Amino acid sequence: MAIVDLGKTAFGLRQIFAAAAVLLVTAVFLPFRDSVNQTEVALTLLLAVLFSSTLFGSTSGLVASVVGILSFNFFFLPPYHTFNISGHENWIAFGVFVVTAFITGQLSGSAKRRAEESEARQAEIERLYTELQSAFEQASQAEALRQSERLKSSLLDAVTHDLRTPLTSIKASVSTLRADSGKDLLDDETRSEFLEVIEEETDRLNNFIEEMVAIAKIEAEASKPDRRSASVDEIVSNAVERANRRIKGRKLEIDVDPNLPNIYADAASISEVVFTLLENAAKYSSPGSRIALDARPGAESTVVIGVQDQGRGIAPELRERVFDKFFRVEAQDVHVTGSGLGLGLAIARGILESQGGSIRVEDADEGFKTKFVISLPVLEEAIDTRAETNVISTHDHAEKNLSDR
Repeated sequence: MAIVDLGKTAFGLRQIFAAAAVLLVTAVFLPFRDSVNQTEVALTLLLAVLFSSTLFGSTSGLVASVVGILSFNFFFLPPYHTFNISGHENWIAFGVFVVTAFITGQLSGSAKRRAEESEARQAEIERLYTELQSAFEQASQAEALRQSERLKSSLLDAVTHDLRTPLTSIKASVSTLRADSGKDLLDDETRSEFLEVIEEETDRLNNFIEEMVAIAKIEAEASKPDRRSASVDEIVSNAVERANRRIKGRKLEIDVDPNLPNIYADAASISEVVFTLLENAAKYSSPGSRIALDARPGAESTVVIGVQDQGRGIAPELRERVFDKFFRVEAQDVHVTGSGLGLGLAIARGILESQGGSIRVEDADEGFKTKFVISLPVLEEAIDTRAETNVISTHDHAEKNLSDR
């Protein structure tokens, strides 16, 4: 009940303020009634009506109009202090004031109502938009959850398959060797082959585990590279030495610029990236094919290392996706050796980006199908040294020219 009374009180106050505004104008002009024009008084009263309608609504504007009409008639139209009107010109002025006051009050009140309705509609639209956005976010979260479950299922299938396969081979080899223990049914060459299988499959298991740990460290930003001056030639040599067994049967062509400056990087992790590219080149190309590795100066104080192969190639629309976790290019029409979780390139990109470098797939040179290019920043000291060398060389050249003269 108190709330209703408060509303009624607020409603009455608006009309009181509207009437007070008109009476204030009347009080201001009344002492100068004989020296001011009736038109000036009427226009000022109309402003008070317009003000009241705009601020308080059409009802208040109507109250202000009535009070203004009465005040204009009683105080400013002769005979004064009566509601009689003498002279046709005063009747005309009174009539114009009455019509104008009512029309002004109603128009401004109507404009206020429309503004309030527009604000209400805007608020309703914002509320509906917020609800829609909330519903969309909930739907997106549900879809993300479903995709996450599908990804977990795919990952579990991949891990199960890629771990079970080497374990099966190891188990079979060990069982055969154990069954032959003391019987000498297997010759030395066969035993050596079984031991080689065990070694290779153990390396695969170790590699799977290292990849999983590496990608977890990269995503958690827990891996801090030991960046320092590093020789590109040594990085390439170490990677090639590690990859010798993997690229066996392929022709490796190496072209490293002997004048390359040192780079600022973690040499061990960059060598791991180059090794991954060489391993992939061998995995996705046929025996007897060519693999090319080159290193040269790049743009903007960088060194660029490229690895190319003659395998199937990567479609342009997949060139960015190959760096996604667990993504593997299907290659049924080429000789593919080994398998993996599809983490190698994702790890490579993570390693390079953590050291200010990058990796991308480019159009291969003539005679090749796939080309990976990594870019690494040059050591700043090497840049300064080369600049000083150029200055000294230029200075010496200038001195020689002067002496020749």
